[in-house]
Amino acid sequence: MPAIFESILPVFLLVVLGALLKRWRLIDRDMWTGLEQLGFFVLFPSLLFTTLARAEFAGMAAGDVALGSIGSLSLIALLLGLCWPLFRAAGISPPTYTSVFQTSTRWNAFIALAIAEKLYGAQSLALVALVATLIIIPINLYNIGVLVLFGGGTRSLGTFARKILTNPMIIGSVLGVAVNLLGIHIYAPLMQTAELVADTSLSLGLIMVGAGLKLADALRPRPLVFLPVVLKLLFMPLVMTGAAYALGMRGEQLLTIAMGASVPTAMNGYVLAKQMGGDAPFYAAVATLQTIASFFTIPMVLATTAYLAGG
Repeated sequence: MPAIFESILPVFLLVVLGALLKRWRLIDRDMWTGLEQLGFFVLFPSLLFTTLARAEFAGMAAGDVALGSIGSLSLIALLLGLCWPLFRAAGISPPTYTSVFQTSTRWNAFIALAIAEKLYGAQSLALVALVATLIIIPINLYNIGVLVLFGGGTRSLGTFARKILTNPMIIGSVLGVAVNLLGIHIYAPLMQTAELVADTSLSLGLIMVGAGLKLADALRPRPLVFLPVVLKLLFMPLVMTGAAYALGMRGEQLLTIAMGASVPTAMNGYVLAKQMGGDAPFYAAVATLQTIASFFTIPMVLATTAYLAGG
């Protein structure tokens, strides 16, 4: 476990750096909005595109990865949906329930990709990118559906369906897979340009994760925030790793799946919570606590999975 802890330490130090830089008065606060947009529309889609375009899918058991990742996510979403009467009976408001749902099912692909590259190299990076491609649509469908039903927002399903279909990350992923599977040759200087753009995405993305943390909200947490912390950081890895193991995955593949499942939630759900009537302050508090706690839970999950990975 110490070796795993030290390996992912640089990833979390970049997150801490982002949190500190956001509060440094010499940096214009308006800059962060532009960086978020740059990451969402350009940097992260470029990373997904180049990673998937170069990936060796033959060794990934893509069908099993799809079945395990989408199936596990759908199972957790279903269980949370069935638990709504319990939340209601406990006096949990519908907007707060939507944020529990979002923070229990969304995942931070920036952290997952950075750790995969740091620990296991290019093939694991490609596997995480493939998982991101497979689950990005169901994650958004489930979460947007819950927000429409319980958030009280005025946005229509049609509007958000268009947002899903025009999502830059989905477009970058689909193009990368198409280039790979169809054997499309891209002019080398163009591909190198895309790769140079992608190379900047992970470090900047981690800094942006830190900048997006809401430390003040996490200092006075409501007891309920610990439920999605446990569900996302411990229960989801248990479900996804168990499914991957049952489907025959071992070694670095199993470790990569476990690591991807154990990262904290993504801050893009915070924006949706604000737009669609969810509990945005609650979401921010959970995301911050998950990010802090994951620094300790990810090594624990990986150390535990290592016993299975060699089997």
